[in-house]
Amino acid sequence: MIKKAIVIGVAGGSGSGKTTVANAIKGGLGASSIVMLQHDSYYKNNRNLSITELQNLNYDHPDSLETSLLVYHLKELLAGREVEVPVYDFATHSRRRSGIIVKPAQVIIVEGILIFVENELRETMDVKIFVDTDSDIRFIRRLRRDIEERGRTMDSVIKQYIETVKPMHETFVEPSKKYADVILPEGQNPICTKMVVSMIKEQLRGGETV
Repeated sequence: MIKKAIVIGVAGGSGSGKTTVANAIKGGLGASSIVMLQHDSYYKNNRNLSITELQNLNYDHPDSLETSLLVYHLKELLAGREVEVPVYDFATHSRRRSGIIVKPAQVIIVEGILIFVENELRETMDVKIFVDTDSDIRFIRRLRRDIEERGRTMDSVIKQYIETVKPMHETFVEPSKKYADVILPEGQNPICTKMVVSMIKEQLRGGETV
């Protein structure tokens, strides 16, 4: 008997707590092997653009991401082959020259704000989870993260939120919630997360194929 790998998608707005939920699922499953792929790693490589051009790009639009590469990598992992996942440098707005080798695993968690937007990516997922968090909380979390971890100024974060983050959330992210199998209220809801973990464990137990 060969165990079929299971793909779990965790979506939600920027700062909703997707990574917290994904890590809680990872810790709760106790599977022999789990890998996590972040859609953010697949931002297109714009190394040849000027600083001004880079700063004016809409990073919250689906076109800013090389989703086709993520889909290809998922299919390769599901076929039992390792892949080289890009490493995106948010300080320079470009990919590093070398990626990270990721090996096939029993559980693959895919996390990102736009992962439910494109049908081809959705179809790779066995379980789709949307983390639904109040917009004020999401903005505060994003502001803190971008200043502390990505070297951004407060003014630049606010400007980006008003011009692209909020309108793109309303145009793409929020509507994609309809594709979710499970909607989690807030990003740190241990009771709901435990229920999701139990559901996924049940799928893993029944995930054997000849």
